Amino acid sequence: MIKALVSILGIVFFVYLVLAGYLYFFQHRMVYIPFSEVEADPSHRGLLFEDIFLEAGNEMIHAWFVPAEDERGVVLFCHGNAGNISHRLQTIELLNSMDMSVMIFDYQGYGKSSGSPGEKKTYQDARAAWDYLVKDKNIEPERIFIFGRSLGGAVAADLAAQTNPAGVILESTFTSVPDLGSEMFFFLPVRLLSRFEYDTRGKLKEISSPIKIIHSQDDEIIPLAHGLKLWESAPEPRYFTRIRGSHNSGFMDSREIYMRELDIFFSKYSR
Repeated sequence: MIKALVSILGIVFFVYLVLAGYLYFFQHRMVYIPFSEVEADPSHRGLLFEDIFLEAGNEMIHAWFVPAEDERGVVLFCHGNAGNISHRLQTIELLNSMDMSVMIFDYQGYGKSSGSPGEKKTYQDARAAWDYLVKDKNIEPERIFIFGRSLGGAVAADLAAQTNPAGVILESTFTSVPDLGSEMFFFLPVRLLSRFEYDTRGKLKEISSPIKIIHSQDDEIIPLAHGLKLWESAPEPRYFTRIRGSHNSGFMDSREIYMRELDIFFSKYSR
C-alpha cells in the first residue's frame, strides 16, 4: 500500500515537473503567436495608406500609416500577441471613421517585420513607430494617442511612460504577465518561472497623460478584474469604460458605446 502511494506521488511529482519545465522553456510560444502572411491591407477597406518599413535596432519592422481626411489627431496602435496588422483592419477602419489618422506596426517576427519578438524588442518597435511620427512626419506629441489592445496595452504603457502623448488607451489589458499567468496556472509557481514581465500596472505611475481603460465584463482571456485594477492604479485624469463581448470581438460587439466613449476621449484631449 505504501509502495503504491509512493509510486503515485512520484508520478504526480514527475508530471508536475514536466508541466513546470514546459511552461518555463516554451512560454515564449504562449506569449507570442505571430502570423507571417499579410492577408489584406487598408485598400481592401477603401482606405488610402502609406506602406512603411522602419528601423528597430538591427531589424526592420513593417507599418502602415492611414491618414484621415479631416484629421483631429493620430492614433499609434499597438496590437495584441496573435496575428499581424492585417488582422486589425476593422479597428483601423473604425478609428479612421472617427477622423483619426492611424499608425499601426508589426512587432519583430510578425507579418513582414524581420527578426523575432521579445519583451524589450516590442518596446523598441513601438518607440520606432513613435519616432517616425514625431521626427519623420513632424507630428506633435500632443496630437498622438497611444492605443494598446491586450498585450499591446503593456507595450503602449511602456511607450507612454517615456513620452508625453495626448492620451493613452488600454483595452483588454492585463496588469502583468506574472499576474495573469498565476491565475491561469494557479498550481504552478508562475512568478518564479516567468521570463516576462510586461508590467502594465507598474508603468501607469510613470504616465502623466490622460488614461482611458476599456475592458469587457465577458472577457474570457483577461478577466475584467485586470482592467479595474489598472484603472484603480492609474493617476488622474483616468476613465473606465465597461463593454460586453469576448476578448477579441468586444470592440465590435459593443460598437455603439465603444465608439461613443472613444469619441468623447478624443474630443476632450485632441489639440
